[in-house]
Amino acid sequence: MDGASAYLVVALGCLVGLAVVVAVLRRRRRNRGRAPVGRQRRHGGGPRRDPRRIEVGDVVEVGDGAYPVRGSIRLVEGEWSWAQHLFDDPDRLGGRHRLSVAESPGFELVLWEPAPRAATVTPGVPVVEFDGRRYSWHESGQARYTASGATGLAPSGTMRYHDYRAPGGARLTFEAYGETGWEMARGERLADGEVNVHPQDGA
Repeated sequence: MDGASAYLVVALGCLVGLAVVVAVLRRRRRNRGRAPVGRQRRHGGGPRRDPRRIEVGDVVEVGDGAYPVRGSIRLVEGEWSWAQHLFDDPDRLGGRHRLSVAESPGFELVLWEPAPRAATVTPGVPVVEFDGRRYSWHESGQARYTASGATGLAPSGTMRYHDYRAPGGARLTFEAYGETGWEMARGERLADGEVNVHPQDGA
């Protein structure tokens, strides 16, 4: 092999090596920008959806996190109706959260998270002492529901509930779907501007 040929082989090898390095760096940069499952990057100024029209697969922004809706539960009790949208937050204890959207008597957004129920807490009593707070009974009832997406529930059925409130707006609720036992959750009311919803298709 003469000098010119050797030079061409070396140059070709260098170009191939450079191309491989560039490809690896691009892949790493792309992967670094991906959000983990259950928590996505904020959408910024993309298309937005009215919270009253949330659908499974939409992305809900609350605080500094953005979460895909994995399931929705729509409830009707007499003339009242509301919805609960489920999503997962791997960064917080419990991981399972839901956003309730109600319009009666006024528009209201509440973010709920599971609360471990103490053995002494009984749903339906006038006052509940929990986690250093005193919650007073607000209302109780039974609603019909329809579920879509990944909720772990039958497609339709009934739900019983007891709702409580504490000074400052803190919420506590007990819910039982179908024949399942009571589940307790604590909630925090959100202002309209604290929640942004982005359609899954960006439309």
